[in-house]
Amino acid sequence: MAKQELRDHTCCFTGHRPEKLTKPENEIITRLKEEISRAINDGFTFFISGMARGVDIWAAEIVLKMRDIGSPVHLICACPFDGFERSWDEKWRKRYAEVIMKADRVEYICPGYNRGCFQIRNKWMVDRSARVIAVFNGEKGGTKNTIEYAERTGVKVEII
Repeated sequence: MAKQELRDHTCCFTGHRPEKLTKPENEIITRLKEEISRAINDGFTFFISGMARGVDIWAAEIVLKMRDIGSPVHLICACPFDGFERSWDEKWRKRYAEVIMKADRVEYICPGYNRGCFQIRNKWMVDRSARVIAVFNGEKGGTKNTIEYAERTGVKVEII
């Protein structure tokens, strides 16, 4: 598949960590399922998760469940650097490891931590996508920066 054709069928996720969300987890997961299903119906078959706690991992788990029941989808994990999950609590580290193990592809975007590694990862995801599914509460930060970058570069953004 040519690079542009691949991008035309790729969608990525951005969203806040659980402690920054203003709606309940189950409501966000339900909306993510709806948006991912809509993306699949629109012809998207590749999904990129930035693998942060919260929205990224929930979205990745949904894509993997859809793949398990027969949807023709593929999950790409775009981790900012190898080991970025090491400081998380055990529950999130376990979920992260399970997603990584089941993913179709795992990319470590930076060779190690640096101040800009998360934004570099976000740009990498948007640059390979034709749609962004965002869970956004209006706050400044990485999610807002990713949405703004996508909009500046002509990538469609669906905001939950």
